[in-house]
Amino acid sequence: MRSTKMKHIVQPCIFGHIVPSYAHKKSRMMKWLSKLFKGSSHKVSDGHYSGAFGDDNDGQLRNEDEELDHAIALSLSEELTKPDASGSSLQEPEENDEELARALEASLKMGSQQNPPSQPPPYSYPRGYRICAGCNHEIGYGRFLSCMGTLWHPDCFCCVACGLPIREHEFSMSGNDPYHKSCYKELHHPKCDVCHQFIPTNRAGLIEYRAHPFWGQRYCPSHEHDETPRCCSCERMEPRDVQYISLDDGRKLCLECLDSSIMDTGECQPLYHEIRDYYEGMIMKLDQQIPMLLVERQALNEAMEGEKDGHHHMPETRGLCLSEEQTVSSILRRPKIGAGNRITGMRTGSQKLTRRCEVTAILILYGLPRLLTGSILAHELMHGWLRLNGFRNLSPAVEEGICQVLSHMWLESEVMAGSSSNVASTSTGASSSSSKKANRSQFEKKLGEFFMHQISADTSPAYGEGFRLGNAAVVQYGLRRTLDHIRLTGNFPL
Repeated sequence: MRSTKMKHIVQPCIFGHIVPSYAHKKSRMMKWLSKLFKGSSHKVSDGHYSGAFGDDNDGQLRNEDEELDHAIALSLSEELTKPDASGSSLQEPEENDEELARALEASLKMGSQQNPPSQPPPYSYPRGYRICAGCNHEIGYGRFLSCMGTLWHPDCFCCVACGLPIREHEFSMSGNDPYHKSCYKELHHPKCDVCHQFIPTNRAGLIEYRAHPFWGQRYCPSHEHDETPRCCSCERMEPRDVQYISLDDGRKLCLECLDSSIMDTGECQPLYHEIRDYYEGMIMKLDQQIPMLLVERQALNEAMEGEKDGHHHMPETRGLCLSEEQTVSSILRRPKIGAGNRITGMRTGSQKLTRRCEVTAILILYGLPRLLTGSILAHELMHGWLRLNGFRNLSPAVEEGICQVLSHMWLESEVMAGSSSNVASTSTGASSSSSKKANRSQFEKKLGEFFMHQISADTSPAYGEGFRLGNAAVVQYGLRRTLDHIRLTGNFPL
């Protein structure tokens, strides 16, 4: 179970509107009147001082005419705003502003009709002007935003994700980047890999989800209780937009694991001989020809009940090394995939197993990927090798542990061989299959690493702790010396 908290640094956007004050307008009028009577040749535009247009007399006369028009317009506006005898002004403040604007506009139009426009003066910003943090230009009069400790034009304060202006009063941040709250959620809020919806928060406001320890598949906690299927091989949950294969014993198989699955006894024979060759290459040849059958889950469970001795990995056993005579139903023909992704057309046949040595047969559950099937075969063959070579009365931790070591060693050799096309091999069987190993998919390599992870992370006393003790002994002393010590003492060397 993992939890995380959404880090919404929500900040308010303060909206404002900058307008010139009455005192500022009055100051401008007085400057115009002063300059008019003094014969000034400077022009004032929109409250910003600028340099003179030029030094020619015509320009001075035009400037004086324009300034006179401005003064007349402003004096008219002053008359409109004077209070009447009752003490109230003739117009409301907003109407005064509008009347003043109309008078100024009329005055400017009259001036522009009499005098053609001249070259505009250079524009300069006085000290204290507000600069937009987005475009680095003056904000001037009008609407603005105060966000993240600075000022912005409304259209310059944009979401980093979508590029559109942020109009809401609250927004999210990641570092110093602003986001719409919806864009931030889309980018940073985790989605469930099963239902593809945003993983909900719990009562504490934390995003709580489950994650597979190897694959990293994240999903809502509710899917552990809503009967969402898991692949019987890789253990990943079935996404809502994908349909797993339904085996006839109730198991589900994902499409990636299906690609390398082994479905009948004949199909498994090459892999069985390849693993026997692997044992022979390690000077652990099996002299007896032990029958190997691929069976359904029910047949495997029935055979397990008929065994007097043996240790079984719960909750489900996927392989069995028989030592008793039994009649077993094995799969003779690979089934096909029919409607609804269900397998059909499976053909089975009964076979009577007679005991000719310490091992009667090896049974393997059908429908598993090649690497998982091979690791089970390597484990069960080690049981057979121990029995055929006089290892008696071993504890579950020692016997199952050393069998898991051999299973892990074979998987490691397959994963390493699949990672390189130039694999040196001492056995003919292994060299003949090296080209096949090199062409395996990246998923199959990952799948082999997962099966190795399952063995090393097993928590059971016999299979898990037994493997870790046996593996440590093999790493320190080698496989041959470890087996010799087990024969003499019944335990792993320390």
